Formats: sequence, C-alpha cells, structure tokens
Amino acid sequence: MAGIFDMAKDLGGALARTDEYQALKRAMDSVGDDRELTEMRNRLEALEGRIEASLRAGQEPEDEVKQEYRDATEELQAMPAYQRLVAAQMNFEKVMYKVNQTVAEGIEQGAQSRIIISS
Repeated sequence: MAGIFDMAKDLGGALARTDEYQALKRAMDSVGDDRELTEMRNRLEALEGRIEASLRAGQEPEDEVKQEYRDATEELQAMPAYQRLVAAQMNFEKVMYKVNQTVAEGIEQGAQSRIIISS
C-alpha cells in the first residue's frame, strides 16, 4: 500500500512542476501583493457579512447593500490580477480534470485485471 502513496506523492510533485501550476502560483502570489485587489476583497467580505446578517435575521438585505455588492463584484472581476488568477485556475483545473480521467481509466483497467497486488 505504501507504493500507492509514494506514487501519489510523485504525481503531486509532477503537478507542481507543470506550467499551469506555476502560472497559478504566480497569479496567487500577485493577488496577495495587489493592495487594490486586497482592499476590494475586504470590502466584498464586509458586504457579504452585512447580507448574511440580514438573512439570518430573517430580513431581505437592503437594496443599497445588494447594489453595492453587485458593483463591487463587477469591479473585482474587471481587475487584471483577478482575471489572471481566474484564467490560471481554469487552466490548472483542466490539467487536474485530465489527470482524474486518467486515474479513473487506470482504476477501471485495474479492476478488470485478474492480477491481485498485495498491500
């Protein structure tokens, strides 16, 4: 059984060295360093807190708060650093999808094999 975990660790290392993961890591680092984006995320979190508090109290959030949230979301989505992050996440997710498909195929093929590997 330890061999499987070693292979999983090797796979994780290989994934970390892909161009897609490296681009994602750079995008995440740049988001952390982007003061304007950080302020916008904090603003959105505060608005989410206000909306959540209203909903917990059984009240509809004020229209002004909902509009402010929509505006802030649109502003965040227009930021280049945020767009780079989303693109990098999507590209890495594509790699992970292909990896998961390949693992599933391996499982299916292994299940059809008559050879039993002891753990």
